[in-house]
Amino acid sequence: MRRIVNKIRPDGTRAIPLAAPVRSGLTEGMEQENDLDPVSLTHLRQVSGTGPVTCRVHVQVDQCVEKQTSQGAPYYELRLADSGGSQTWRVFDGNPVFAEVRQLQRGNFIEIAAQWVAAGKYGLEPRHPRLRPLTEAEKQALLGGDAELVTRQREDFATIETLTGALIDPRLRGLCRLFLEKHGARFRRSGAARENHHARRGGLVEHVAQMMRSACAIATVYPQLNRDLLLTGVLFHDCGKLWENSYPEVGFAMPYQLHGELVGHIPLGMELVNKLWRELLDSPEAAEWTMLEPASDLVRLHLLHLVAAHHGELEYGSPVLPKTPEAVALHYVDNLDAKMEMLRRGYETSQQLAPGIFERFRPWATHVVEPLAAMPPASPAE
Repeated sequence: MRRIVNKIRPDGTRAIPLAAPVRSGLTEGMEQENDLDPVSLTHLRQVSGTGPVTCRVHVQVDQCVEKQTSQGAPYYELRLADSGGSQTWRVFDGNPVFAEVRQLQRGNFIEIAAQWVAAGKYGLEPRHPRLRPLTEAEKQALLGGDAELVTRQREDFATIETLTGALIDPRLRGLCRLFLEKHGARFRRSGAARENHHARRGGLVEHVAQMMRSACAIATVYPQLNRDLLLTGVLFHDCGKLWENSYPEVGFAMPYQLHGELVGHIPLGMELVNKLWRELLDSPEAAEWTMLEPASDLVRLHLLHLVAAHHGELEYGSPVLPKTPEAVALHYVDNLDAKMEMLRRGYETSQQLAPGIFERFRPWATHVVEPLAAMPPASPAE
């Protein structure tokens, strides 16, 4: 496939090849965009801060909702998704593709070829867009996911398997193994949230793996923590999201599910823990656990408390406040990782109001400031 490099378009936009480093490009107009590889939404956001860019994106329509402006004019709000996340696009009635967008349905796979510009609070906006449905081969390539993200999530899942497989308590180790065996595939395609953090296919695996790494570090500083219980709590704290924020086997459009809407992920997680625990106690190895201390039912009860209390406050959905050291630690590890991911996304997608100051993004409560770079380590000669 021909690459377009080293020049700027007459209209000031740039053409982006995907596999190569971002470079300038020249085409005689939008008609030559097919010479460019499609880019991911993540890659597009990373390069859009330096000016308009011309490229193609392959996405799935996660949402297409008709709305009205304050003056009563119709427009469509689309949420576009790929393996790395989502992007909102508002299409007003003056847009040349308005009639085409009206025909879109949730789950459609499309290409958008456009000049992408930063549009303030509306994020990235495609100018002069052209739409077409993806071919079957293009659809399968998109479903394969961004190679870097796929590798990271595979490594994160291996981390979860390794850490839970090394637990000392055979009951907690067996419970984690049973969960990964029975629900591992669904776990690997679930998001950690619908919007705020790790809101992508496989995001829950990323969230849990990073929380486990944090929990291991904290357990070395606070040796009074029950490390096995804490790590198991990390694995199960959001397990109800497998029925609240799970993606289909093929697709990036997260459906709404009745169990998640009517019950919520905390009660669903507690129910799953109880169900798997009963299965575990029916296994042949459980006969050897009758004399273990602490008693099995007490271990189960403490694990249920971690799932129930991990939001930390009654107003945030936890039915009970954290009442054990492990419950407190789990809540803060969860909150910390969610906020670190929100900041990462904010730096990636928000507009700069001034050098080093980024516009407030939802749900963050204020502007954010570029972090201070760490000094490099001194050389041995120094």
